Amino acid sequence: MSRIVLYWHPMSSATPVACALAELGVAHERVKIDITQGEQRRPDYLALNPNGKVPTLTVDGAPMFEALAIEMWLGETYGVQQGLWPAEGTPERLQAMAWSSWAYVTYGAQMLRAEAARHLSQPNDPHGTAAHQAMDELLALLDTRLAAQPFMLGASYSLVDLIVGSVIGYSAYLGAPVQKHPHVTAWLQHVQARPAMQIDA
Repeated sequence: MSRIVLYWHPMSSATPVACALAELGVAHERVKIDITQGEQRRPDYLALNPNGKVPTLTVDGAPMFEALAIEMWLGETYGVQQGLWPAEGTPERLQAMAWSSWAYVTYGAQMLRAEAARHLSQPNDPHGTAAHQAMDELLALLDTRLAAQPFMLGASYSLVDLIVGSVIGYSAYLGAPVQKHPHVTAWLQHVQARPAMQIDA
């Protein structure tokens, strides 16, 4: 069995990775990196993650960074046998890759754009308004999908729900109009209620 180490900080981008590890029941060690004290800029940590951010996952000493990459690797490595990630070569695997990337890249870009406008500009800044509208449109797209099926890939929960739900949940915390979309809201409540999502990470 591989030796898995998660470098993390509470309530950070490492949280979904910690939740995925819990959901999959993967034995691992945790090393806290105190980002409030600048520990992410120490030379030994930068040797693992040159971005100087959390999370980082090491597998038998080999490092991997970027939460999405880690989550998809966990799915491919541990999730298929448990029915939490689709098998290679299936249409569902293609959808898993697409929607996971959609959450972090397409939706995530608008979420960060709105957050930057909120912090750096006036409340009525047009960039923030445009990003808010774009999130609303993307949430409508997601709502249509979830109106047709209870979970991201169909009838059963998967790590794709955890991945997408983590991003959507954080955006709701930042003020995204999630509550306007009833199917997204109901699905997100189910995702966030899972025991693996309750960990303090």
